[in-house]
Amino acid sequence: MKFKKIILYVTLFLLLYPSITVANTNETPNINSRAAIVLDRATKKILYGKNENEVRKMASTTKIMTAIVVLENSNLYDTVTISKNAALTGGSTLGIKEGDKITVCDLLYGLLLKSGNDTAVALAEHVGGSIEGFAEIMNKKSQELGLINTHFVTPHGLDNDNHFTTAYELALLTDYALNNQTFLNFVSTKNYAVTINGTQKPINNTNELLGNLNGVYGVKTGFTNGANRCLVTACKRDNLDIICVVLGADTKNFRTQDSTKLIEYTYKTYQMLDVENIINEAFSKWKQDNLSSFNISKAISNNLNPEIKNRNFKYYPVKKEDINNIKTSIECEYNLVSPLESGSKIGTIFVNIDNTSVLNYDIVNTNKIEKKNCFNYTIEFLSKFFYYLTICY
Repeated sequence: MKFKKIILYVTLFLLLYPSITVANTNETPNINSRAAIVLDRATKKILYGKNENEVRKMASTTKIMTAIVVLENSNLYDTVTISKNAALTGGSTLGIKEGDKITVCDLLYGLLLKSGNDTAVALAEHVGGSIEGFAEIMNKKSQELGLINTHFVTPHGLDNDNHFTTAYELALLTDYALNNQTFLNFVSTKNYAVTINGTQKPINNTNELLGNLNGVYGVKTGFTNGANRCLVTACKRDNLDIICVVLGADTKNFRTQDSTKLIEYTYKTYQMLDVENIINEAFSKWKQDNLSSFNISKAISNNLNPEIKNRNFKYYPVKKEDINNIKTSIECEYNLVSPLESGSKIGTIFVNIDNTSVLNYDIVNTNKIEKKNCFNYTIEFLSKFFYYLTICY
């Protein structure tokens, strides 16, 4: 057993060593995979892309969608009786047989750790009634998520010309799935024992990076002859949380190396900028210097209350080399016409890198400002009239 562990560690080192040496430079990695992406989960910004919008087969990374559909449409503690159709499914399997009884929960472990095609069919039949019925639910979910270049035919991902996605849309799907805590628990599990007919069977996660690369917490491997080697990886270090997808690698070694290269490159190249703090400081100073400069014609009051609208994240990934080139600017219309509804846009705040805008937010007025009417003008006239009378007499 000890000798086997030594062999495993040596093998992993040999797999990862070329990636680590390349990742020690600031150069964009050269990878074998046909398509790839690194996506920042907080902002959905693409930090690296290679043919990320190219339609490709996805192999067992399909099971990310399979798992989400099952989790959203089934009960984990339901018991499933395995059909002949599920038991005879080829490729990677958990090894369940016709008539076996196993819970949905343990089928999901078999799906996401062992990458069982037989468990995928069993779950599809349980939730959708058939593979075709389940595929309809998968595609409906895909449409809900706005995945316009993704289409599912099977729950396992065995090669089919009508079964495809892109690296970008697979990353978006994975990001959605990881927001489900139960899914996250499954894909971050290294070892588990499923129970089939009351008997336990130990299984291991096929994800070679889980537990072996700093920060990796999932997600899913894949392989077919048509898709080649695929790997979706989630990794978090400090406050930079990313999804790395590689599709179409020639070998398992290449998909491991490519994923490691891209992950190490990302963390060496990017850091999260506290953009909320930068914007707050700039906006506070701007208000202090400019709030009295507004003129609202025909308004009952000049009482503006500017606020920044839709600040949807605190941090933003920026290349480390650009940190000292971050600047903010504000463009605003200072001459306004009443009435102004609450929420009316009056300007824009920009976050710029080397004079190029990377972020911008609307500045809105949160106070409703009404237009003067005849009564207001009459009162204003009388006030001025009596004021002048007082002065004259």
